[in-house]
Amino acid sequence: MVELPKGSIRRSVKVASLPATYAGRAALGFGKRVGGKSAESVSAEIQMRTAEQLFKVLGELKGGAMKFGQALSIFEAAMPEEFAAPYRETLTKLQDSAPPMEAKRIHEILEKELGPDWRKRFKKFNDKPAASASIGQVHKAIWHDGREVAVKVQYPGADKALTADLNQMARLGKMTASWIPGMDIKPLIDELKARMIEELDYINEADNQRQFANAYEGDPDVVVPHVVVSAPHVLVSEWVEGTPLSKVIKDGTKAERDFAGTQYIRFLLSGPARIGLLHADPHPGNYRITPDGKFCALDFGAVAKLPEGLPRPMGTLLRVAQLGDADTVVEGLREEGFIKPKIDLDPEQLLQYLDPFVEPSIYEEFTFTRDWMRAQFNRTSDFRDPDFTIGLKLNLPPEYALIHRVWLGGIGVLCQLDATVPMRGEIEKWVPGYKPE
Repeated sequence: MVELPKGSIRRSVKVASLPATYAGRAALGFGKRVGGKSAESVSAEIQMRTAEQLFKVLGELKGGAMKFGQALSIFEAAMPEEFAAPYRETLTKLQDSAPPMEAKRIHEILEKELGPDWRKRFKKFNDKPAASASIGQVHKAIWHDGREVAVKVQYPGADKALTADLNQMARLGKMTASWIPGMDIKPLIDELKARMIEELDYINEADNQRQFANAYEGDPDVVVPHVVVSAPHVLVSEWVEGTPLSKVIKDGTKAERDFAGTQYIRFLLSGPARIGLLHADPHPGNYRITPDGKFCALDFGAVAKLPEGLPRPMGTLLRVAQLGDADTVVEGLREEGFIKPKIDLDPEQLLQYLDPFVEPSIYEEFTFTRDWMRAQFNRTSDFRDPDFTIGLKLNLPPEYALIHRVWLGGIGVLCQLDATVPMRGEIEKWVPGYKPE
């Protein structure tokens, strides 16, 4: 019998505790209803407490499970409104915050990474974190030359925690492979594991960030903070003030949400064309709107290297799908590896399944809403709907894994923003093969 590390056991127990905790609250709720409280008020209380527990557990894990929580927070727009409402604010917290580390531990890491004289590098260092994420937290400081800087410090043991989470996910993937006959699971999981493990290397992240910062230097719409210094588990870069995209989602006016949505999708699509890199972590905690109206991108741990830009077949097949040429779409998807050789499916049904990817690009402007996304999600996740079986027959080639993550996650964020964006124009400008030559 293999003995699991104590940390892994504790993490598994915490995740497993979520449904048990909910069951306990449900029993408590039954007692309160018997005692006179209305079913509606009890249900709302149970959901709110469960949401708080979800944030606490996923936040404390600070690894793959935390990343799962952040991904989930993007797709709350797809949940039924009566279920999503109590969770929306709590899940949104996971996009840019988590329970912090103690100052003493932070100092120990800085000494190890930057040297025993690390304090001399700073005029001032704020022990209270300004933000937290899945594998690290950020502190605001003043560099020795007077510049305001953001100091990102990786959680101790984040590498082991994330690796353990990924290994568990890989095992789950193998278990479910037989349920999805069209999916080649192993190479996809291997690719996702490799890319997520890259996020642990702050030296690699610093290199990515430098390339983005240099490419967007002087851009009228986008700002990327320059790296000041980096170490394997510490990254210091310029501090940029701004309103988090999660706050724009919650409190922004329609004009502010439209602006943020347009800049958001423009930045994601333009990276591959401008520098051969795709920012591959679309959750709102990674983006800000600066006081002078620029779009600021942060956190470059997850980056897809696309030296030739986005794959040309993406644009070509999107245009063909708009024209309704189902047979050509099937042929093209087979060539790209999205449909395995022995898998048969109905071309017209496939086109219908692809609607959430195709529809926004048809119009000069498209308004992304929670209702629209919810309808798409319900259609493709209902096992009674023919579209559900199409999903089981499709494959995701490893080289498209991060592209798919960005495309689908980006749609989720745009729906949270309820943003109207010039989608077709942005695709024409940045996606090769889409615009007729």
